[in-house]
Amino acid sequence: MTKVFIIAILAVMLLGSCASIKVISDQDASVDFNKYKTFEYYGWEEESDKILNRFDKERIELAFGNEFNKRGLYHTEGDGELVVTLYIVTEQKIKTTATTSHFGGGYADYYGYGPGWEWGGGHSTTTYNQYDYEVGTLICSVYDKQAKQLIWEGVGSGTMEENPQLREKRIPIDVAQIMDRYPVLPIEYSE
Repeated sequence: MTKVFIIAILAVMLLGSCASIKVISDQDASVDFNKYKTFEYYGWEEESDKILNRFDKERIELAFGNEFNKRGLYHTEGDGELVVTLYIVTEQKIKTTATTSHFGGGYADYYGYGPGWEWGGGHSTTTYNQYDYEVGTLICSVYDKQAKQLIWEGVGSGTMEENPQLREKRIPIDVAQIMDRYPVLPIEYSE
């Protein structure tokens, strides 16, 4: 029973690690991010939201809103201290894998004795397989509205999930990974 439980945990860990994203960020080191209390959405840059359906667009905006709220920032309409823009791009990629199979014989020595090393004949066959997949990159840019300057940017890239139910679960996790790089840590709530 313990073996089954350990195998199940390892399988969940492996599946979870396959869905992780690569995150990078950059910021203006001279800015005190703790002074900001409100943010507004500018919208989706360069009509990048056209590749999203309405549901995913709302999921992404809600996930970023929740992450900003955890950091003491609240959404306003048109009068935020920070302006947040979102941008998404996708890219088709191809992955090639190779599998080599070895066939053939050989002999140990003249009398069939010896260490068992095989020399001689045989052949190998290599099979190549190609897989198409789509990589999505989500960019969150944060501007100081008064100074009209970019002060932080977080970028997350990963394989696009095709299943809507899995996307619904995955989007908040991916956005949280991007926001982990934001200069203000989430506020600890005590009960």
